[in-house]
Amino acid sequence: MRPLGSRVSGVSARHEPVLLRETLAFLAPGPGLWLDATLGDGGHAEALLLASPDLRLLGSDRDLGSLAFARARLARFGDRVTTVHGTFRDLPTAHAAMGGEKLRGALFDYGLSSAQIDDPTRGMSFRFDGPLDLRMDMSRGETLAQRLATVSEEELADVLWTYGDVRASRSLARAILAAERAGALQGTQDLVQVVGRGLRDSSASAVAPVFQALRIWVNDEMADLEGALTWLPEAMADGGVVVTLAYHSGEDRRVKQALRGPRTVVSRRLPPSAEAAAEGPWEELTRRVVVPSDEEQQRNPRARSARLRAFRRKPR
Repeated sequence: MRPLGSRVSGVSARHEPVLLRETLAFLAPGPGLWLDATLGDGGHAEALLLASPDLRLLGSDRDLGSLAFARARLARFGDRVTTVHGTFRDLPTAHAAMGGEKLRGALFDYGLSSAQIDDPTRGMSFRFDGPLDLRMDMSRGETLAQRLATVSEEELADVLWTYGDVRASRSLARAILAAERAGALQGTQDLVQVVGRGLRDSSASAVAPVFQALRIWVNDEMADLEGALTWLPEAMADGGVVVTLAYHSGEDRRVKQALRGPRTVVSRRLPPSAEAAAEGPWEELTRRVVVPSDEEQQRNPRARSARLRAFRRKPR
């Protein structure tokens, strides 16, 4: 999630990128090609470009509104910036189109922007009444309403449990689909009421995970993420660092699984190169997940759930 109100020197003031100082510390921006896989409003990207005059950036986002804002924000950097519209799965093609130069570093911020949350027409927030949409890219793909019209109870229950850790996922899925079949789900507030009755709890802590799970499902975010993390080891230069910002346990779990690699027990008689290969291509730099400081959380409450991890590409 990328809240508003930057206080980092030199960075535009529309929004404050989450854990910006920590992100820059791990990435250590310098010359070469860098990737911001989720441009959002462009706050992290702007900070990277300001940190090194010889840094070039490939920036991507699936949200056309965010991409337009980021392009305007970063226009002063000229041809140092290349931006593309697409998902994580489009990154290999975009990278290849630039010549396939190895990346010196990469950032994946999996959260929503404040602009997305605060726009009722997106249906991203349970605080406003809006359409059952939830698409990150409103130019394509099925809306939540369209997906609910065809999904089975079993699949929806799996979505709620897997992507939101929602308790009573089976009974809640049944209630949601019953309301949909009866024509009683016309907007997000209808959904909030169904969730509140189904869980006997209409608090934000109960409703938010449901919206989170449905958004991840509508946008196929987990498959998108896994595809990008599979491509990244080959695209990254030796010694290059990737920083990930996750906002719920499912995202964070998949990042750890993909980048930590298998925990293989290796014979002491094997050379170090064989041990490194067995453990995977990444060295984890964050032995403990990094979270926002108390001061940042107080300043930007939406940053509270952020989890930062950093990994360095091992020599081939």
